[in-house]
Amino acid sequence: MDEHKGRIRSSELEDSGDVGINPTENLTMGEIIATRFNRRDLLRGSLAVAAISATVGTRALAANEQPARKSMAASFDFKEIEAGVDQTHHVAEGYDAQVLLRWGDPIFADAPEFDPMNQTAEKQARQFGYNTDFIGFIPLDGSADHGLLVANHEYTNEELMFPGVGIQDTKDANFSKMTKDLVDVEMAAHGGAVVEIRRVDGRWHVVKDSRYNRRITATTPMEITGPAAGHDRMKTSSDASGRKVNGMINNCAGGVTPWGTWLSCEENFNGYFWGKLADDHVEAKNYKRYGIGTPAYAWGKHYDRFDLTKEPQEANRFGWVVEIDPFDPSFVPKKRTALGRTKHEGAAGITNGDGRYVIYLGDDERFDYVYKFVTAGKVDPGNRAANLGLLDEGTLYVAKYDPDGKGSWLPLIHGQGPLTEANGFRSQADVLIETRRAADLLGATKMDRPEDIEANPQTNRVYVMLTNNTRRKDDQVDAANPRANNAFGHIVEMMPEGGNHAATAFTWEVLVKCGDPSVASVGATFSSETTKNGWFGMPDNCAIDSQGRLWVSTDGNNARATGRADGLWAIETEGEKRGTSKHFFRVPVGGELCGPFFTPNDESLFLAVQHPGEAEEGTTSTFENPITRWPDFKDNLPTRPSVLVITKQGGGKIA
Repeated sequence: MDEHKGRIRSSELEDSGDVGINPTENLTMGEIIATRFNRRDLLRGSLAVAAISATVGTRALAANEQPARKSMAASFDFKEIEAGVDQTHHVAEGYDAQVLLRWGDPIFADAPEFDPMNQTAEKQARQFGYNTDFIGFIPLDGSADHGLLVANHEYTNEELMFPGVGIQDTKDANFSKMTKDLVDVEMAAHGGAVVEIRRVDGRWHVVKDSRYNRRITATTPMEITGPAAGHDRMKTSSDASGRKVNGMINNCAGGVTPWGTWLSCEENFNGYFWGKLADDHVEAKNYKRYGIGTPAYAWGKHYDRFDLTKEPQEANRFGWVVEIDPFDPSFVPKKRTALGRTKHEGAAGITNGDGRYVIYLGDDERFDYVYKFVTAGKVDPGNRAANLGLLDEGTLYVAKYDPDGKGSWLPLIHGQGPLTEANGFRSQADVLIETRRAADLLGATKMDRPEDIEANPQTNRVYVMLTNNTRRKDDQVDAANPRANNAFGHIVEMMPEGGNHAATAFTWEVLVKCGDPSVASVGATFSSETTKNGWFGMPDNCAIDSQGRLWVSTDGNNARATGRADGLWAIETEGEKRGTSKHFFRVPVGGELCGPFFTPNDESLFLAVQHPGEAEEGTTSTFENPITRWPDFKDNLPTRPSVLVITKQGGGKIA
């Protein structure tokens, strides 16, 4: 976190907790890439590297009897937009970008209108929350024009939300301007929302009187399920059962299951807890591994449960994947502990050929790991109720990538290998509460901030977004690796053995190394077909449309880092144009693009713009003086994180 800016949310919040706290000597992904590609990626630092990467990938696939790559023409027909930075959003020609839901918009018929000068927790709990990350669309009655929008509200930007607060100085450890009332508003702005929406005459509308609409906040009662439920380390003074917890926090990406539930993932939960445990406390090493104890919010000032000195085990109750049934407003959200406790970026899944459900999970921190969860039971398409407990039983795995383009999934099972009582794991609950330490001992591969991971159901290939790792030093890679101080990230493509997502073996390939290909020292590997507007850095979320095409959204592009705003790019994954990227949408200054999510017919694309108007290094932006007032552009309204929906003018699929 930059001391000049004080406490900033979004990528700076992530950086504050994303300190690269993996203490092991496990190999980094950079070291593995270096070993695998040796000096070939240094050839002139040019776009020619893409051809090398594709050739090596084809050989690896052949050796492992994976399907040959398709030969196909370019699949994206839209006219590319210009890269740049300004106060508003931009979408490709021939498409409309409708602002569907803004922070503070009422989502119930009786909810109050947004009044930024008179915010209360009671009002906010009836309004759309702040900083949407994951968006999902679940059709009603099989319709692509009518359904439930599910949205995560990840975190809050106090300096942009509240009048008079400004940028909180990092030296103000007591958060003097953050009153209990303001904290209550923040807690109500976290969590998520279920909103019924309908498309009429080409435009989408919120159905405010819907029986499905719901806000979930940092105080909503939830149930802890799975192997860690009821364990002593999950108990607090307010919950002797270890099975109940209030709220979910810092929910980043997520997923939608085949049985119509919403998976919401707690990510940077560490920044909400105050206090420091004694070095000999039973949870001290556990919390250090997660970066817990340096607060980014004032919650611990006003609520004992966020003060480690008063509730030393409350933090164990966060960092989970939460399952929510959007069709039942009375459904108690479930924290599914079988999926492990990390800084979850997402939980996108695929139904395996044998009927089991497989969920891919990224732990968004420098030098942390890629995971997958395989259910013990099978998805029952004819019995939705039977699927609602499916995520409580199964096997969690962590990935190890080998230099030869092969890899293995290592099971995190108590009693196997080093996961024994001798190493502090007395049960499967301990393994899951300390998922990171368990993965450390198994020798998993240190990754460069693994974020969203999506499986393509048409090809069975899996795409891992690796945002960056600027803390990887030269001595952590060899001279053949041009990606030390990896500022721009890369995308890894994984191929499960035999197309079986439950298999413990896979092959892997770097799809693209991100950054400006015209700068030799960056070592970017976009195809030579990629234009000056088509390259990007910092891949974060992604989506695969019904045609099997990959779309990537970014977090970290700005005037200082890349000279362009974050946005959405379409990237070819097959054929001669593999590695070619095109720019489709860009956000206003200070923003980050989240989502994306398509309707089943590919005619509507939902996107979320987080923290528009947030300051970058060397600048300031506040409620009173934001660098943009997007999306309303009214003097009496602050900048507002919003959800947009993209449609093609005249109708049809997004191409």
